[in-house]
Amino acid sequence: MNKFTVGCLGVGAVVVVLVIVVALWLSGRYNGMVAAKQEVDAQWAEVQNQYQRRADLIPNLVQTVAGAANFEKSVWWK
Repeated sequence: MNKFTVGCLGVGAVVVVLVIVVALWLSGRYNGMVAAKQEVDAQWAEVQNQYQRRADLIPNLVQTVAGAANFEKSVWWK
């Protein structure tokens, strides 16, 4: 083997190692984005849960206000 062949093998090895490092880095970034998306989805589900809970309480509030209004009518006009 001459010096040129050994130099090419060295450059090729560096390129292969660099490609592997970049691939691993991109894989880590992708996994991080997937984890972040799952966290956002979980937090959004919590917000929707709170909205649903509040929406479920509205009929009770309406009945309470209607009952109080009826009571006020009965007391006021007697």
